[in-house]
Amino acid sequence: MPPALPHQPVAGRPTAAPRPRDPRLDFFRGLTMFIILTAHVPSNWLALWIPARFGFSDATEVFVFCSGMASALAFGRVFRERGLVMGTVRVGFRVWQVYWSHIGLFIAVAASMAALNMTGLFAVDYVGQLNLRLFFDSVETTLPALMTLTYVPNYFDILPMYLVVLALMPLVVALVRIDRRLAAAGVLALWLGANLGGWALPAEPWSDREWFFNPFGWQLVFFTGFAFMARWLPAPPRRRWLMVLAGAVLLASLPLSYYRIIDAVPAIQDWRAAWDPLFRKTDFGILRYGHFLALAYLAWIAVGERGHRLLPPEGDGALARLWRGTLAVVMTVGQQSLAVFVFSMFAAQLLGVVLDELGRSVPTMVLVNTVGFSLLVGVAYLVAWIKSQPWRSIGASASASDA
Repeated sequence: MPPALPHQPVAGRPTAAPRPRDPRLDFFRGLTMFIILTAHVPSNWLALWIPARFGFSDATEVFVFCSGMASALAFGRVFRERGLVMGTVRVGFRVWQVYWSHIGLFIAVAASMAALNMTGLFAVDYVGQLNLRLFFDSVETTLPALMTLTYVPNYFDILPMYLVVLALMPLVVALVRIDRRLAAAGVLALWLGANLGGWALPAEPWSDREWFFNPFGWQLVFFTGFAFMARWLPAPPRRRWLMVLAGAVLLASLPLSYYRIIDAVPAIQDWRAAWDPLFRKTDFGILRYGHFLALAYLAWIAVGERGHRLLPPEGDGALARLWRGTLAVVMTVGQQSLAVFVFSMFAAQLLGVVLDELGRSVPTMVLVNTVGFSLLVGVAYLVAWIKSQPWRSIGASASASDA
């Protein structure tokens, strides 16, 4: 192991240059943010064309896998250079951020839906639509349960899963230091426990409902991404036969996943009913994992070595400028994925209210989706600007008394 770095840089010694961002992570996380918004706007026709309609896996796998890769970049160096304790503290701080993002999101959405109901202007019961009536009726029970994550409504279940998976990271890193095979066995044991042993977390204190996203199952795809980026696993070979195999997996899953085919073929309905555990989203069934790996492999091939095919093309042509602009927008959204995700889950419900009032015609759907995407982009650029600490450039002449 390399020696631990001092807390402060030694005078006269240059600090290490920040590691360049991986364009593949920013690009695919950015795309995922747009898909997640699309999927969560109530009765959004565009949701009929998201990847989830054509295969077992969906944008959630992309989000969690890329989060694992990003975590290897963000936290891996701390574990390597500052040790397990400081790495755990760094992860704990991120868990703290995600926890309060979850609580804030829930309060913001619940309060907004209650405010809409209180106006008396809408025919829809928005509190009931999100199944939050019991929360308001029994707040002395539900509020403590919300804060302890023993009350996790379905719409608000991704961030709790993510923070539990993050909390598992120090344990996995510690096992890797003993033996990578031991860490792999631990990850697989948790996944098997979720899928075969019924390991789960309670979603509400008054029933036996479990978290919709079981972190013990979903940690498998997170640590797969982490392992690739941390180089615990080697990159797969670029082979034609592997591309053909991955393509075959995607094609084979299509008729078993596309709703129009399912509705038209009773045999497929029977198959899905009999083999539901294999592709169940809650516990991250094995067919979801296989489908995602096939899709990820083809995407990895498509973007090229280190994502060089994503890089803006040279030249001043209209297409080159359009691609550079589009890529900059998508990657900025991907770079601010937590803030954009939280905002999108809030905005999706309000966009649904707009559609309820305007009606769900083609023009209104196009308008609402365009506005929603524009809002995500605006939030991403605003957060990026704030993170750049623009106040530092106001001038160094401000005195401490101005604070």
